[in-house]
Amino acid sequence: MGGMDIAVIAFVVLVVLVLFAGIKTVPQGYRYTVERFGRYTKTMEPGLNIIVPFIDRIGAKMNVMEQVLDVPTQEVITKDNASVSADAVAFYQVLNAAQAAYQVSDLQNAILNLTMTNIRSVMGSMDLDELLSNRDTINEKLLRVVDDAANPWGIKITRVEIKDIAPPKDLVDAMARQMKAEREKRAQVLEAEGSRNAQILRAEGAKQSAILQAEGQREAAFRDAEARERLAEAEAKATQMVSAAIAAGDVQAINYFVAQKYTEALAAIGTANNQKIVLMPMEASALIGSLGGIGAIAKEVFGDNQAPAARQRPTTTPRTGPFEPQGK
Repeated sequence: MGGMDIAVIAFVVLVVLVLFAGIKTVPQGYRYTVERFGRYTKTMEPGLNIIVPFIDRIGAKMNVMEQVLDVPTQEVITKDNASVSADAVAFYQVLNAAQAAYQVSDLQNAILNLTMTNIRSVMGSMDLDELLSNRDTINEKLLRVVDDAANPWGIKITRVEIKDIAPPKDLVDAMARQMKAEREKRAQVLEAEGSRNAQILRAEGAKQSAILQAEGQREAAFRDAEARERLAEAEAKATQMVSAAIAAGDVQAINYFVAQKYTEALAAIGTANNQKIVLMPMEASALIGSLGGIGAIAKEVFGDNQAPAARQRPTTTPRTGPFEPQGK
């Protein structure tokens, strides 16, 4: 092998080395910075890239995918001097590889400390009750503050979430007792309201019942009075008719009237609850004589339309009653 062959082989090897030094491949999700003599010149995108061998070199390999950063637990003093422990998680993404590489040193550590500092600032400006109940508000404030602070670094804070807020054990016990007392208070209030509503409903029911009962009694009294009025009218009319009959000379009318009252009195005496034996110190012929007067009036009213047996008069005259005139 001559000197010419060796030179050709050396040239080929040199060309291959130059090609390897000048051709760079960037994977997806990454950005590479290019430095020429230590100064930033450009950013290589994913794929095949060519640089000047031995003059340009790869500076920083930046991951532009969204990344998660775990924020460790730290003690926070709230506005009302309560000590709580809180931890969080932050998500960020590199938007400008050059700024992320050259504007800040140790990017993750910078984001971590920035997030921890703002957690203490935001949570320390709130009361304990507000801190425990408004976690979404805390996350929103943290995201806005941390993103504004990290914007010059060429990164975007996409999310900051508080994972856990842990008050001291004695404070948790006090809160549990307070919650129990509050629930018992609400239970007593609800029970009292239920009892009051039940009493109101019972009173309303009693009121409606009394109103209906009073209306029923009023209606019954009205009907009773109407019945008594009609009875009195009938009685007055009967008395008027009997008086007219007596004035006309019909003595049997008074016998009919008295016999009717006499019969009603006997019926009332016989149906009394406190009477088992009824003594009647009177002659039965008196009632029979009165009934005879009733028959005479009936004969005069109906005339000859009665049955033949009813037109026959008894051959024997009964004893004169106390209400029949003597000598007739």
